[in-house]
Amino acid sequence: MNKTFLFEALHAATDEEMGRDPKVLVIGEDVGHYGGSYKVTKDLHTKYGDLRILDTPIAENSFTGLAIGAAMTGLKPIIEGMNMSFLLLAFNQIANNVGMLRYTSGGNFHLPLVIRGPGGIGRQLGPEHSQRLEAYFQGIPGLRIVACSTPYNAKGLLKSAIRSENPVIFFEHVLLYNLQEEIPSEEYTLPLNKAEVVKKGEDITILTYSRMRYNVLQAVDTLVDQNYDPEIIDLISLKPLDMETIATSIRKTHKVIIVEECMRTGGIGAELTAQIIEQLFDQLDAPVIRLSSQDIPTPYNGTLEQATIVQPNQIVNAVKQIC
Repeated sequence: MNKTFLFEALHAATDEEMGRDPKVLVIGEDVGHYGGSYKVTKDLHTKYGDLRILDTPIAENSFTGLAIGAAMTGLKPIIEGMNMSFLLLAFNQIANNVGMLRYTSGGNFHLPLVIRGPGGIGRQLGPEHSQRLEAYFQGIPGLRIVACSTPYNAKGLLKSAIRSENPVIFFEHVLLYNLQEEIPSEEYTLPLNKAEVVKKGEDITILTYSRMRYNVLQAVDTLVDQNYDPEIIDLISLKPLDMETIATSIRKTHKVIIVEECMRTGGIGAELTAQIIEQLFDQLDAPVIRLSSQDIPTPYNGTLEQATIVQPNQIVNAVKQIC
């Protein structure tokens, strides 16, 4: 076991897969000699060369198109968005090409493509750099969406995403790169379509993902001291949702709270609520509670920024209310 930062886990996954498969390459701004804005590709250009760790101009639509063409010809590109918000400039390529080409080509083309990079609400990065894009991408047919949350799952999930024959949007949170934990020294992969039961419990199911996993864990420390016994599930797979794991939990607790950093309107929590009500309505003893970020551009002001995000005390109060 090695103690590893999350950005190092992503670096190791990329390095291992590039060493394993010569078709894997990285495309993005400053991924080469600079090593990526969060050092996920640090020094890889010296090992694999400037054509496999390809620095691009500031032109997201263009280099996303380049990666799509490369994938169609059999390569396995990893697109790094310096900030995932910037990939809105490539939304046409992602929606009309990445999601559709396997279908519109009658299966003649595969898109083994990973689009990864930092997203979410940081610390005073301003509205344009604090967007939660999982809601933007979830409605696009043909995409799989994954959100890592620990060094362990970041490495295992990224390796699986790179090996996938279909496109994966891979969300990392800008505030989790310096998270550190021990991960196995031997090779491992993790399934892209499975949620993780972080803590077993009997009283209520709390569904969350990405950075909000840690706000939930803070809240649960308080709740356990007050004799509540919540079950925590990290969704990990945002599309498709692992409804099997979710259903097993709800059939046990009969109550559910969703905690997300995504927008309330049209967010992951909204889709998750719809599926729970469609599939598990008779199992619920109370309405589903959604705790989401407010539907406003994220303020630059630090105090206002915190006021837009779900805080641990709000989670504690919601559990007490529903229980």
